[in-house]
Amino acid sequence: MLKQEKVKDWLLTNLSTIDVGITEHSWLYQSSAILLSLGVAIIAFMLTRLLMRGRISQIVSLSRNNWDDELHKHGFFTRIGHIVPALVMFLLTPVFLDSSNILYAFIQKSMLVYIAISVVWSSSALFNTIEDIYNASELAKRAPITGFIQVAKLVVVIVAVLLIISNLLNKSPLLLLSGLGAVTAVLLLLFRDTILGFVAGIQIAANRMVNNGDWIELQKYGADGEVLEVGLTTVKVQNWDKTISTIPTYTLISDSVKNWRGMSESGGRRIKRAIQIDINSIEFCDTETLAEYKKIRYISDYIESKIQLLRDYHNQQHIDEQDLLNSRRLTNIGTYRAYVNAYLQHHMQLNKEMTMMVRQLPPNETGLPLEIYCFCADKNWVNYEGVQADIFDHCLAMLPVFNLRAYQRVSDKL
Repeated sequence: MLKQEKVKDWLLTNLSTIDVGITEHSWLYQSSAILLSLGVAIIAFMLTRLLMRGRISQIVSLSRNNWDDELHKHGFFTRIGHIVPALVMFLLTPVFLDSSNILYAFIQKSMLVYIAISVVWSSSALFNTIEDIYNASELAKRAPITGFIQVAKLVVVIVAVLLIISNLLNKSPLLLLSGLGAVTAVLLLLFRDTILGFVAGIQIAANRMVNNGDWIELQKYGADGEVLEVGLTTVKVQNWDKTISTIPTYTLISDSVKNWRGMSESGGRRIKRAIQIDINSIEFCDTETLAEYKKIRYISDYIESKIQLLRDYHNQQHIDEQDLLNSRRLTNIGTYRAYVNAYLQHHMQLNKEMTMMVRQLPPNETGLPLEIYCFCADKNWVNYEGVQADIFDHCLAMLPVFNLRAYQRVSDKL
């Protein structure tokens, strides 16, 4: 108190040279006190910025840590520097002005509001830094934290707003919180998506349902692409046509979502496509035909083993091989299926450790579907499509060799 009185007396003494009758309540004294406090605050702010840009930047550049570089990039040190001039003004006001003065209350409340806003602004930079550091780590592949960062920001903003309102109204923050019960329904309506998104974010992170970088597909929303960000209320998906789909976060747990992460983490990408064989082209193989098939490297051993197996069966059952009604014979479709299977087994770009087969599906009005089921070792989309096309190019081109035809609907319209 003694120091404050000395400062006031000093200011009054200097102002007395202008006006002899000046007092603490005169407009000249109050204006001079405010301008003096503001000048000191500006000087403190300039020194703080100089320190932040000079010394702090030098320390950050020499440091081997990554977190201080991220803090500097997001402007944390610059933003927190705004607290200094407000704090100077807040501390100098009681020195020059009496607490009963209306300017005293106005300046004090204004500086507290400014400090609260600066803290929120600085905390936002801090949370952004935490998010960037986390996203650069391996943990980000397991669970995104964007939603939780947004929740933390929202909590800080709500607390700051409550403190600002309580400061302006001279009421306890607890009293304001107790009054929120009367508007709970309105708050639930306003923050419905936020609450649902927060609950969904917890389930998504706990169960590792969706991560940044996953390929997901939501037919209901027309989303089919890579997840860019799992936020508190929305999920951004970049579709393969480079458009951006924005969908509510809670739909990831309430609707059906296809996540292709399992394929990306597996040893291959599935090829599952059928060739429609014209049923009218299916026939038994005669001796001459089998002799031609034996020249095909992939199935020469298969033909030999089958011929010997059938010969042994006919001998055991005392059946003449020329007896077309009772003898067992190879078919061109069965032999072709064996060839395609052997061809896949020798293909260098297929994963042999995963399921690989050539199977017949039930015949329908478009013929007999012969389905190829295997996994391409290269999961890149472009390379995968190339491998798949090469396989079916070859399989379709080999149909005439086995006297088979692919079904193709013929129209009588020109």
